[in-house]
Amino acid sequence: MKKNIKQKFKGMTIIEMLMAIMIFTIGIAGFSLLFSKTWQTNSYVLEMGQSSMEASQGVNKMVDYIRRARQADNGAYPIRSANGDEFVIYSDYDKDETAERLHFYRSGQSILMGVTEPTITLPKTYISGDQQIITLVSNLVNDIDEPIFYYFNREYLGNMANNPLSIPVSSYLADIRLVKIYIEINTNPSRISNNIEMQSFVEMRNLNDYDRVQ
Repeated sequence: MKKNIKQKFKGMTIIEMLMAIMIFTIGIAGFSLLFSKTWQTNSYVLEMGQSSMEASQGVNKMVDYIRRARQADNGAYPIRSANGDEFVIYSDYDKDETAERLHFYRSGQSILMGVTEPTITLPKTYISGDQQIITLVSNLVNDIDEPIFYYFNREYLGNMANNPLSIPVSSYLADIRLVKIYIEINTNPSRISNNIEMQSFVEMRNLNDYDRVQ
């Protein structure tokens, strides 16, 4: 006597298959989102790192030029004007034995340096405008009320009540001995609210000669 034995084959139902596809799709979407966010974060970090390095180089150049400020070739005092977002000095920035007029100023989200050479003929003079303009810092986000330049007199270590000096410093340029440079940078302020802050202090060494004369 033969018995008919029916084998039962177990497989995925349509519902189970749809659930598996949905879970797989959600997993892929989550991975893609995570990858995208990670890529955006890393991209921003790289952008900020590059911008920070370039800004640091620009600030270091300003520090070097300001430190070596000296009397102009026409006999003018080393400092021509000093404001919160603008500073004009005479300094041999390219080391050619002549004192160029250096005009540091803010323009939008940049710090620029205008360079003017003295005339070759005597008497030495400087034209009124900038002959050459160089970008020192980009992606600047200092508030409009936040100065880039702060100025201190020779007593800055023991007389903080009168330091930094009131801006503009037009009436007492001869008192300036120390300059503070303060900047904030951000490559994309709408994405990240935290700015990178940099500050540096520079003593105007050659002005010590004027102290000895007084």
